[in-house]
Amino acid sequence: MITGFLTFIFFFAIVGCILYGRKLIKRERVDAVFGNPERAKGGIHWVIVGSSFLLLIWLYYSWDIAKSFFPRSANELCQVGKVNESLMSLKYLFPIDERQLKSTSVIETETENLNKIIFEIKNSEEVSEQNKGKLLNFITETKNTIPLLTNEKLLSFETKENIRILTERINTLSKDFVRDDYSNESDEERIKRIQAAGQEGTWSASSTSIENTVEIPSIPKTERGLKFQTAAIELNSISDEFFELRNHNDRYTSALENLKKEIKEYRSNFDNADEISSSLAKDILKIARRIEYASIFPPNTLKGMEASIVSFDNIQKKEQGGLRWVDILLFPSGTIISSGPSCSEQGSGRWLPKPSDTINKFTLMLNPKVGFKQIPLIWYEMMDVSKIVGFILPDWIADVLPGKYPVHNEQGEIKSNFKSKALSLVTGDFELFKIPIPTGHIWDSFLRVFLGLVAGIIVGVPLGLFMGLNRFAKGFFDPLIELYRPVPPLAWAPLVISVLGIDNLGKVFLLFMVSLSIMIISARAGASGTQLSKIHAAHSLGASKWQILRHVIFPNSLPEILTGIRVATGMCWGTLVAAEFLAGTTGVGFVENVAKKYFQYEVIWITIFIMGMLGLIFDITIRKIIDKTIPWRGKG
Repeated sequence: MITGFLTFIFFFAIVGCILYGRKLIKRERVDAVFGNPERAKGGIHWVIVGSSFLLLIWLYYSWDIAKSFFPRSANELCQVGKVNESLMSLKYLFPIDERQLKSTSVIETETENLNKIIFEIKNSEEVSEQNKGKLLNFITETKNTIPLLTNEKLLSFETKENIRILTERINTLSKDFVRDDYSNESDEERIKRIQAAGQEGTWSASSTSIENTVEIPSIPKTERGLKFQTAAIELNSISDEFFELRNHNDRYTSALENLKKEIKEYRSNFDNADEISSSLAKDILKIARRIEYASIFPPNTLKGMEASIVSFDNIQKKEQGGLRWVDILLFPSGTIISSGPSCSEQGSGRWLPKPSDTINKFTLMLNPKVGFKQIPLIWYEMMDVSKIVGFILPDWIADVLPGKYPVHNEQGEIKSNFKSKALSLVTGDFELFKIPIPTGHIWDSFLRVFLGLVAGIIVGVPLGLFMGLNRFAKGFFDPLIELYRPVPPLAWAPLVISVLGIDNLGKVFLLFMVSLSIMIISARAGASGTQLSKIHAAHSLGASKWQILRHVIFPNSLPEILTGIRVATGMCWGTLVAAEFLAGTTGVGFVENVAKKYFQYEVIWITIFIMGMLGLIFDITIRKIIDKTIPWRGKG
């Protein structure tokens, strides 16, 4: 319902905003010269067009529109898939979907295999002439068994009758299938089916669990679906009975048994020296057995069955009615297929989850009681301020204080003193009051990126400015920076994580390495690019070196520094996800890694969305800082 409403909203938003935008263009008289800033001005209506178009494409290619407007279509297509699966096994024997009869294909393949063995025998120097004659005779006997199967006059009455019965069953199925009451379901059976279908759930994601459940309900929910399921059961029975048929008349059976006996006696007289001859005889016997178990019939024997299969296939396609158009138009690049008793999505729906299912799982993961792996996405926990104090203050403060730590007396009692109280303070071993502290996967990732980025800025900006102003610093540090900068962060990750551990320290240090090189290069470029005229002007006004650095060089470097921060932010997010992939128990990357292992496509897309939104928030924040701190940028 909601998806259908959103579909209409997105469609009208696209059309309406395009018309509004074209109206504004006609009203405005703007110089059409390239480079005119007015040409680059957008508008919220164009943002709506782009966003709505992407969301509409997602709704369409993820089959969410089909799910919204035709909620039972997947279940009905599941039953159709069962029929098609049953028909496929039967069609395989006929030149319907294949180029030739299965019998013809088998004869052609095995004859070619026998000819290869003939060539090998004739050109072998290790096989005696006597054995060559014997092996060639076996091949001739094997080839002679084929006409015994393809001769319609030798076809047994029992086999003919079985084929006739199966053909008649297909014809009867075609006649009965068009009836509305074909399934002949009783009221009691109907009630049981509806109850079982209700327990099975609906199409796609569960509304109560993060884990994937049955994608497509296999129990038919509609009368049309029931009809196709009933037909599929009958077709499976026909198919099973047909594939048990063997065209083994008396003459063929006798010839085959003689051939087997001769080859067995022939191989029993060999020793290790005649291994090649024995192996060739064994290969001939394998081909003879493949012919035995293949469904080889005279060419005209199965024409009636072929016609009945084609007839039923056409009828079942007509009975699908509008469902075929739903499948063609609303299931692009895929459909619902059956594999045994279960059904699944095939195509774009496999890797492009439905927005409705994605939002549902996102809502579940936002619930602090559910989260992901018992950890919420983002929430808070009440933490005593003492823990924060203990985290900030180093333990050595208590160690350097005068005095000794208390020792127990003869009664086993320990009395605290000033030094022990100081130790309790710096370790957070006391109670004060509690405050809310953010927690969860999103917060952990956000904090790691923030700390690594800030550390890179604090170290990289001063060092980059120093390198841009000092020849010695540039010459000394530049080779070191350029040595590690081209190395991908993932190459450093195993080393850093193994040395510093899988906790936050290793990941933060890795992000620090990523942001450091970018900030150094940005700050260096900004400092070295400062115009000499500005520096000379400051000198003439009596400015000191510190004043020149603060009021001239640093402001001139700000555009490059802030741009470097934007670049470093994106690099840090990419590196963080990779680091959490390799080692981590929390974070957005950890969530995606676990979801990948269990094919939880909705969760994967949620993590992609979260990373994109967090990166966008970072970028927008930095752009606002740029606009406030350096309003002169790009204005001459």
